[in-house]
Amino acid sequence: MTPLSASVLPSGVRSRFIPNVNGITFHVLEAGFETPERPLVLLLHGFPELAYSWRKVMQPLAQAGYHVIAPDVRGYGRSGGTEIKYGDDMRPFGSLNKINDMLALVAALGYKTVAGVFGHDQGSPLAGWCALTRPDIFRSVILMSSPFRGAPDPWPFDTINKPAAPATPNPINEDLAKLSPPRKYYQVYYATEPANENMWHAKQGLHSFLRAYYHVKSADWLENKPFPLKALIASEWEKLPRYYVMDLNLGMAESVAPDMPSEAAIAACKWLPDAELKVYSEEYGRNGFQGGLQGYRVGRLDRELRIFAGRTIDVPCIFIGGKSDWGVYQTPGGLESVQKTLTTQMQGTHLIEGAGHWVQQEQPEKVSALFIDFLRRNVSTSGSVTR
Repeated sequence: MTPLSASVLPSGVRSRFIPNVNGITFHVLEAGFETPERPLVLLLHGFPELAYSWRKVMQPLAQAGYHVIAPDVRGYGRSGGTEIKYGDDMRPFGSLNKINDMLALVAALGYKTVAGVFGHDQGSPLAGWCALTRPDIFRSVILMSSPFRGAPDPWPFDTINKPAAPATPNPINEDLAKLSPPRKYYQVYYATEPANENMWHAKQGLHSFLRAYYHVKSADWLENKPFPLKALIASEWEKLPRYYVMDLNLGMAESVAPDMPSEAAIAACKWLPDAELKVYSEEYGRNGFQGGLQGYRVGRLDRELRIFAGRTIDVPCIFIGGKSDWGVYQTPGGLESVQKTLTTQMQGTHLIEGAGHWVQQEQPEKVSALFIDFLRRNVSTSGSVTR
């Protein structure tokens, strides 16, 4: 495997490999590497994205005085783990091991602390877990597009004297299947074996699938007018677009195909021109999606995170999303929980006009300004948090 070609990267951003990191080699994009002793900022991407998703915000952060690292997370792009098959051992993809990935990567780079860990989509909970479990290392955190959900509930208390009530699972997935037309939650679908093949070898072609997928979750799709949902019930989830609550008999490739943008719309898309989309389609064309889809399958593994039940994120934190992003609201009450319960140094929520789910790609100037302001308020030039 070779580094990503400099021809597809902004000036000042380089591609390199970091070997022997928690058992795999990591591919990273890097900016601000020319000057030593800079505070480190770690950027964690989501699905179906790559380190490349941060390309537009890395150089502004570097110019503000930071050493910026964006890895292809385990199972993505040019990092290890992409060879994973559906039936293989999932333990390397559990949240605890991914936290260890980030700790090992930071140590390999020669850092003892991280000025800020910023995560988008699937990277948002990973960033949140890094900050919750090791606040001594990850000194501030930005959660983006997907609210952090916190640790599983604690073990039942005092059951020797008062037996615990039996668990009552939420029937929402069964209720979705009873709707007319029947529906299913995309994360449930992403945990199934056909999901990888459906997207990797989409009937419309991988490049066209990704174009439609990125389009419908962006501010360019004018039907994205999100609002808070009242409860985690099927009648509320039914209000979500088909890319979140899909028709029961369709895969994701078929779900987004009707909203493929026109050739004129594609030509006018400045935040993701076709040459940049090609980087994604070539990377996923080589590996498929299973390495990223594992993140939707690790629920049982992540029960071990119960050891952190009751813990909060106790470092400075903000939430950033797009005003046109349904991901902010797909879990009713999730954002409010981050704001009021799961964090103790929450400094604000920023929903950016003109952005959907891909906020740092759609509105990089606004996101970069928020990043830099947050760091300047909370991190000294030596990388330590100001009090």
